[in-house]
Amino acid sequence: MQLMNGGPMPEQPTDNVDWLSTPAAAKRLGITPRTLYRFIDEGHVTAYKFGRVIRLKKDDVDVFIEECRVTPGTMKHLYPTP
Repeated sequence: MQLMNGGPMPEQPTDNVDWLSTPAAAKRLGITPRTLYRFIDEGHVTAYKFGRVIRLKKDDVDVFIEECRVTPGTMKHLYPTP
């Protein structure tokens, strides 16, 4: 099979992909859809556009969550010591 531009069709992955809508991904992250769109635009999280629909892979969202993990000892600037 070939693409419309004449190039060969890439092999289809054998794994099933769990897709999330932008509202579902935003809810999973605990943020607003507007913030999610900003994260997508800034390249913090990967998204895919299918026509007018934007979808995110659940695994990509989970990786983003892990990348946002706070390292212990890095928050001292937020609470001053008397």
